[in-house]
Amino acid sequence: MSLLALYCYLQILDALTTLAFLANGVQEANPLVRSLMTMGASPVPGLFVVKLAAIALGIFCWRQARWRLLGRANWFYAVLVAWNLLALLARSPALAGS
Repeated sequence: MSLLALYCYLQILDALTTLAFLANGVQEANPLVRSLMTMGASPVPGLFVVKLAAIALGIFCWRQARWRLLGRANWFYAVLVAWNLLALLARSPALAGS
């Protein structure tokens, strides 16, 4: 269960860093996610749908005992969230000297 909990937690962190990017004027890099986020008046519902689908896939992997796949997905999202945080910090006016 901890693999699934970690996966869900990383999905939430990815969503939050995506929202932080959007608040700073940076577009979503994934074209599929970007297109879903532009379908409504706000990007939040599209992002919510994408994250619900991702969590559903995580639950499917967990129920099918695909531990290795779920573990690899956790590594991928952990690196992605870390990269997003570093990119946000690099854009920060306080650290960029602006």
